[in-house]
Amino acid sequence: MATSTSWAQDIINCDLCDKPTQQFCNSCQVNLCETCVKKHRDEFKTLMHEIVPFLEMKIQLVFPECREHSGQRCEVNCKKCNKPVCVKCIESGPHKGHDLEDLTETHEKNIRKIKSDMEEIKAKIIPKYQNEDHKIENTISTTKSNIDEIGNESKQLRKLWHQEVDNIFDKIDSLSQSLGEENLYALQEYHNKIRNLITEINKSVKQNEKLCNSKNILEVNKYHSKLNEYQKFPENVNLKLPLLRSNIDKGKELSIEIGGYTATLKQMSQPSLPTDVSRLTTEKGGLMDKVRVIATIPTTYDPFWGVACEGEAEAWIYGKNKIITRIDIHGAVKDTVTAKCLEWPAGISVTRSRELIYSDDNTDTVNIVRDGKSEILITAPWGWRPGELCCTRSGIILVHVYKGNGPQTKNKIIRYQGKNIEHEINIDGQGNHIFKNGEYPLYFTENNNGDVCVSDVNADTVVVVDKMGRVRFRYDGRPARREESFDPRGIVTDALSQIIVTDINNNCLHILDQNGQFLRCVDDCGLDSPYGLSVDSEGRLWVGSSGKIKVIK
Repeated sequence: MATSTSWAQDIINCDLCDKPTQQFCNSCQVNLCETCVKKHRDEFKTLMHEIVPFLEMKIQLVFPECREHSGQRCEVNCKKCNKPVCVKCIESGPHKGHDLEDLTETHEKNIRKIKSDMEEIKAKIIPKYQNEDHKIENTISTTKSNIDEIGNESKQLRKLWHQEVDNIFDKIDSLSQSLGEENLYALQEYHNKIRNLITEINKSVKQNEKLCNSKNILEVNKYHSKLNEYQKFPENVNLKLPLLRSNIDKGKELSIEIGGYTATLKQMSQPSLPTDVSRLTTEKGGLMDKVRVIATIPTTYDPFWGVACEGEAEAWIYGKNKIITRIDIHGAVKDTVTAKCLEWPAGISVTRSRELIYSDDNTDTVNIVRDGKSEILITAPWGWRPGELCCTRSGIILVHVYKGNGPQTKNKIIRYQGKNIEHEINIDGQGNHIFKNGEYPLYFTENNNGDVCVSDVNADTVVVVDKMGRVRFRYDGRPARREESFDPRGIVTDALSQIIVTDINNNCLHILDQNGQFLRCVDDCGLDSPYGLSVDSEGRLWVGSSGKIKVIK
C-alpha cells in the first residue's frame, strides 16, 4: 500500500488537465495527455508543434510566437526595439535593417544580468539593511534609557521642592513622556520601514532565482532591475530628544525646564521672617486664564451625541443616525461613514493610528473602519453590550459595557490590549461597585499618569481610578458653587494632566487638577447644554453644544 502511494506521488500530470502526462511538446515545453494533444494544437493552430512521447522530451528554450506574423516563431531580438522578431519581420517587416541579436544570446545576457543583480543584492544590499536594522534597535534602546534617565532625574529634583509644587513635576513627567513617545513612534515607523524593505528585497531575490532557472524567454525578457531602487537608502529619523535643565540657588530660586515648559520657584522675602512666602510662576503651559471661542461649527445632528478629534484640525462627529461624519475646523465635510448599526453608534473614538472605531450595542461589537469598510475589532463579553469608547496614547482601548435595563443596569469599563481583556474597572478594594447602576452611559478618558477619569452620569459624579482600578477621588461639583446640580457628560484631560468635564445643567466646563482639586469653571463661551467633548493635538477643546461645535482655545 505504501509503494502504491509513493508511485502515485511521482506521477507527472498534464499541464492542461489533471490526467497523467503521456506526450510532450518540445516546441512549447508542455506536458500533455493523449486527450489534450489536439486541444493544444487547436489552441496554437498557427504554430508548428513537435509532439513526442514524454520519455523522448527535449529540454530547450521556448521561442515566442511573432505578434506580426501568425505561425512564425521569433528567432532573434531586435536591439533597436528590444523585442523578439521572426524572419519575416527582418526580411520585409517593420524591423528590416535594424540591429539584431540571436534570442539565445539575449536570453543568456538577461540571465547574466539577473545573476549579477542577485549577487550584489545578497553581498551588499541585504547586509546594509540588516546593519541598519541592528543600529536602529540600539538607538531605540538608548532612547528609552535617556527617557528613563530624565524621569529619574526628575524624581531626584522633586525632593528639593515643597509638596505644593508636586503638580509641576507631574506636568514635566507628562511632557517628557509625550516627547519621548513621539521619538519612539518615529523610530518604530522607520524600523518597520527597514524591515519591510528587507522582506521585499528577499522576495525579489527569490523571484530572480526563479527567473535564472526559467526557460521562458518572454518571462525573462520582462525582467526589470530594481538594483538602483534598492541602492537608494531610506532617510533616517532626525531625533529631537527633550532635555531636562535645572538651576538651584538655595534659598533664592529653583528652576526647571523641559521641552519649552519652564517653572520657577522664587524667594520673595527674607528667610528669617515668619511671613516667608514663595511664589510659583509658570512661563508656558499654565492654567488657561483667557478663554476664547475660535470657531463655531454648525452640524446636521440634533441631538448631537459625540465628537472625537483626529489630528490638529479635524474631528469625527455623530448623532441620532447611522452616519458618522469627519469635519474640519471650518465645518467642511471631509468624509462620511455609514455605521453597520440597527439605529446609531453607541460611541466613537479614534485610534493612535487615526482609524475610526465605533460600538454597536445591537451586535455587541466594537468595529474599526479601514478603507471605508467596517470590520469587527472587539466582541463584548457574553451578556454585556458596548457603549462609549476611548483610545489612549499607549494603544489601549477602553470600552464601557453594560448589562440589563433601566435603573438596575450594571456598568463597568474594560481595558483592551488589542482584542484581549487586560483589566476590568468594576469593584473597589472593599468589594463595592465603583459605578452606580443606571441606564445612562459612562464617559471617560485616560490621564497622562494612567488614571482613568470617568463621568458617571447615573451618580452625577466624576470618579477617578488609578491604573489598578482603585478609586483615587470623586468630584460632585459642589466646590464650583453653581446654581444648578452638577450633571456631567463628556470628559477629557490636557497636556498638563488637568481634567475637563462638561456640565449640561450649568452650561459650563469644570476644570480640576489631576488630584481632584477644583481649579475653575469655563462659563463665558456661550455654551448651551454642552455634551460631547474632545481635545485636538493643538490642545484646543471641541465642545458639542445644542447641535453646534464650539472650538475653544
